[in-house]
Amino acid sequence: MASMARDLLAQESVDATLQRITKSATELVEGCDAAGILVLQGNKVETLAPTDQLAVDSDQLQERLSEGPCFDAAHNPQGERVFRIADVTDEHSRWPAYAPQAQALGVGSMMGFLLFTDDEDLGALNLYSRRPGAFTEASELAGWLLASHAAVAFSSARTHAQMERAVATRHVIGEAMGILMGRHHITEEQAFDVLRRYSQQNNTKLHEVARQVCEQGGLP
Repeated sequence: MASMARDLLAQESVDATLQRITKSATELVEGCDAAGILVLQGNKVETLAPTDQLAVDSDQLQERLSEGPCFDAAHNPQGERVFRIADVTDEHSRWPAYAPQAQALGVGSMMGFLLFTDDEDLGALNLYSRRPGAFTEASELAGWLLASHAAVAFSSARTHAQMERAVATRHVIGEAMGILMGRHHITEEQAFDVLRRYSQQNNTKLHEVARQVCEQGGLP
């Protein structure tokens, strides 16, 4: 598990980190046939780094029905952080629409772990088995340990990606300001004001205006 944690932190992008998380789930958690990370925006569900179509189909089903264990867990991050469903057929009373349709998809049992740090909720790592009763207490412990490391790696990767985007944005804005300064013989402050005003007047993000200036040699 320690080497896996180091491996997660060594990934070069957010996508690579997420793919390593879900692949690790199928390798390390006994009984896991498929894994994916569910991210919820309002009532819209996105499945990240699925290892099998089963994870995508289950998430889409929960979005369509607005019910299900992963959907509920992601919707209420202050509630259960971990869930384990030994047999989907036993959950008809709790999720009357989802349970029978999940069974039809091929879901036998499932587990879910919210991915969170002290500062943010990141989504849920969901593990699926095609067999009822596939997940044990040992499976849950392994999944919980993986999710704990995964949350740190996911958050770190996102922060790194955001920093890279911020640096790239500043570089483009600086380049655009230089173009305007050279073309119009204005100061750095005046060049930034030109970009800012154009951005506000045209309801276009500042970095997009700067990109257009760099590509076209001036304001659009």
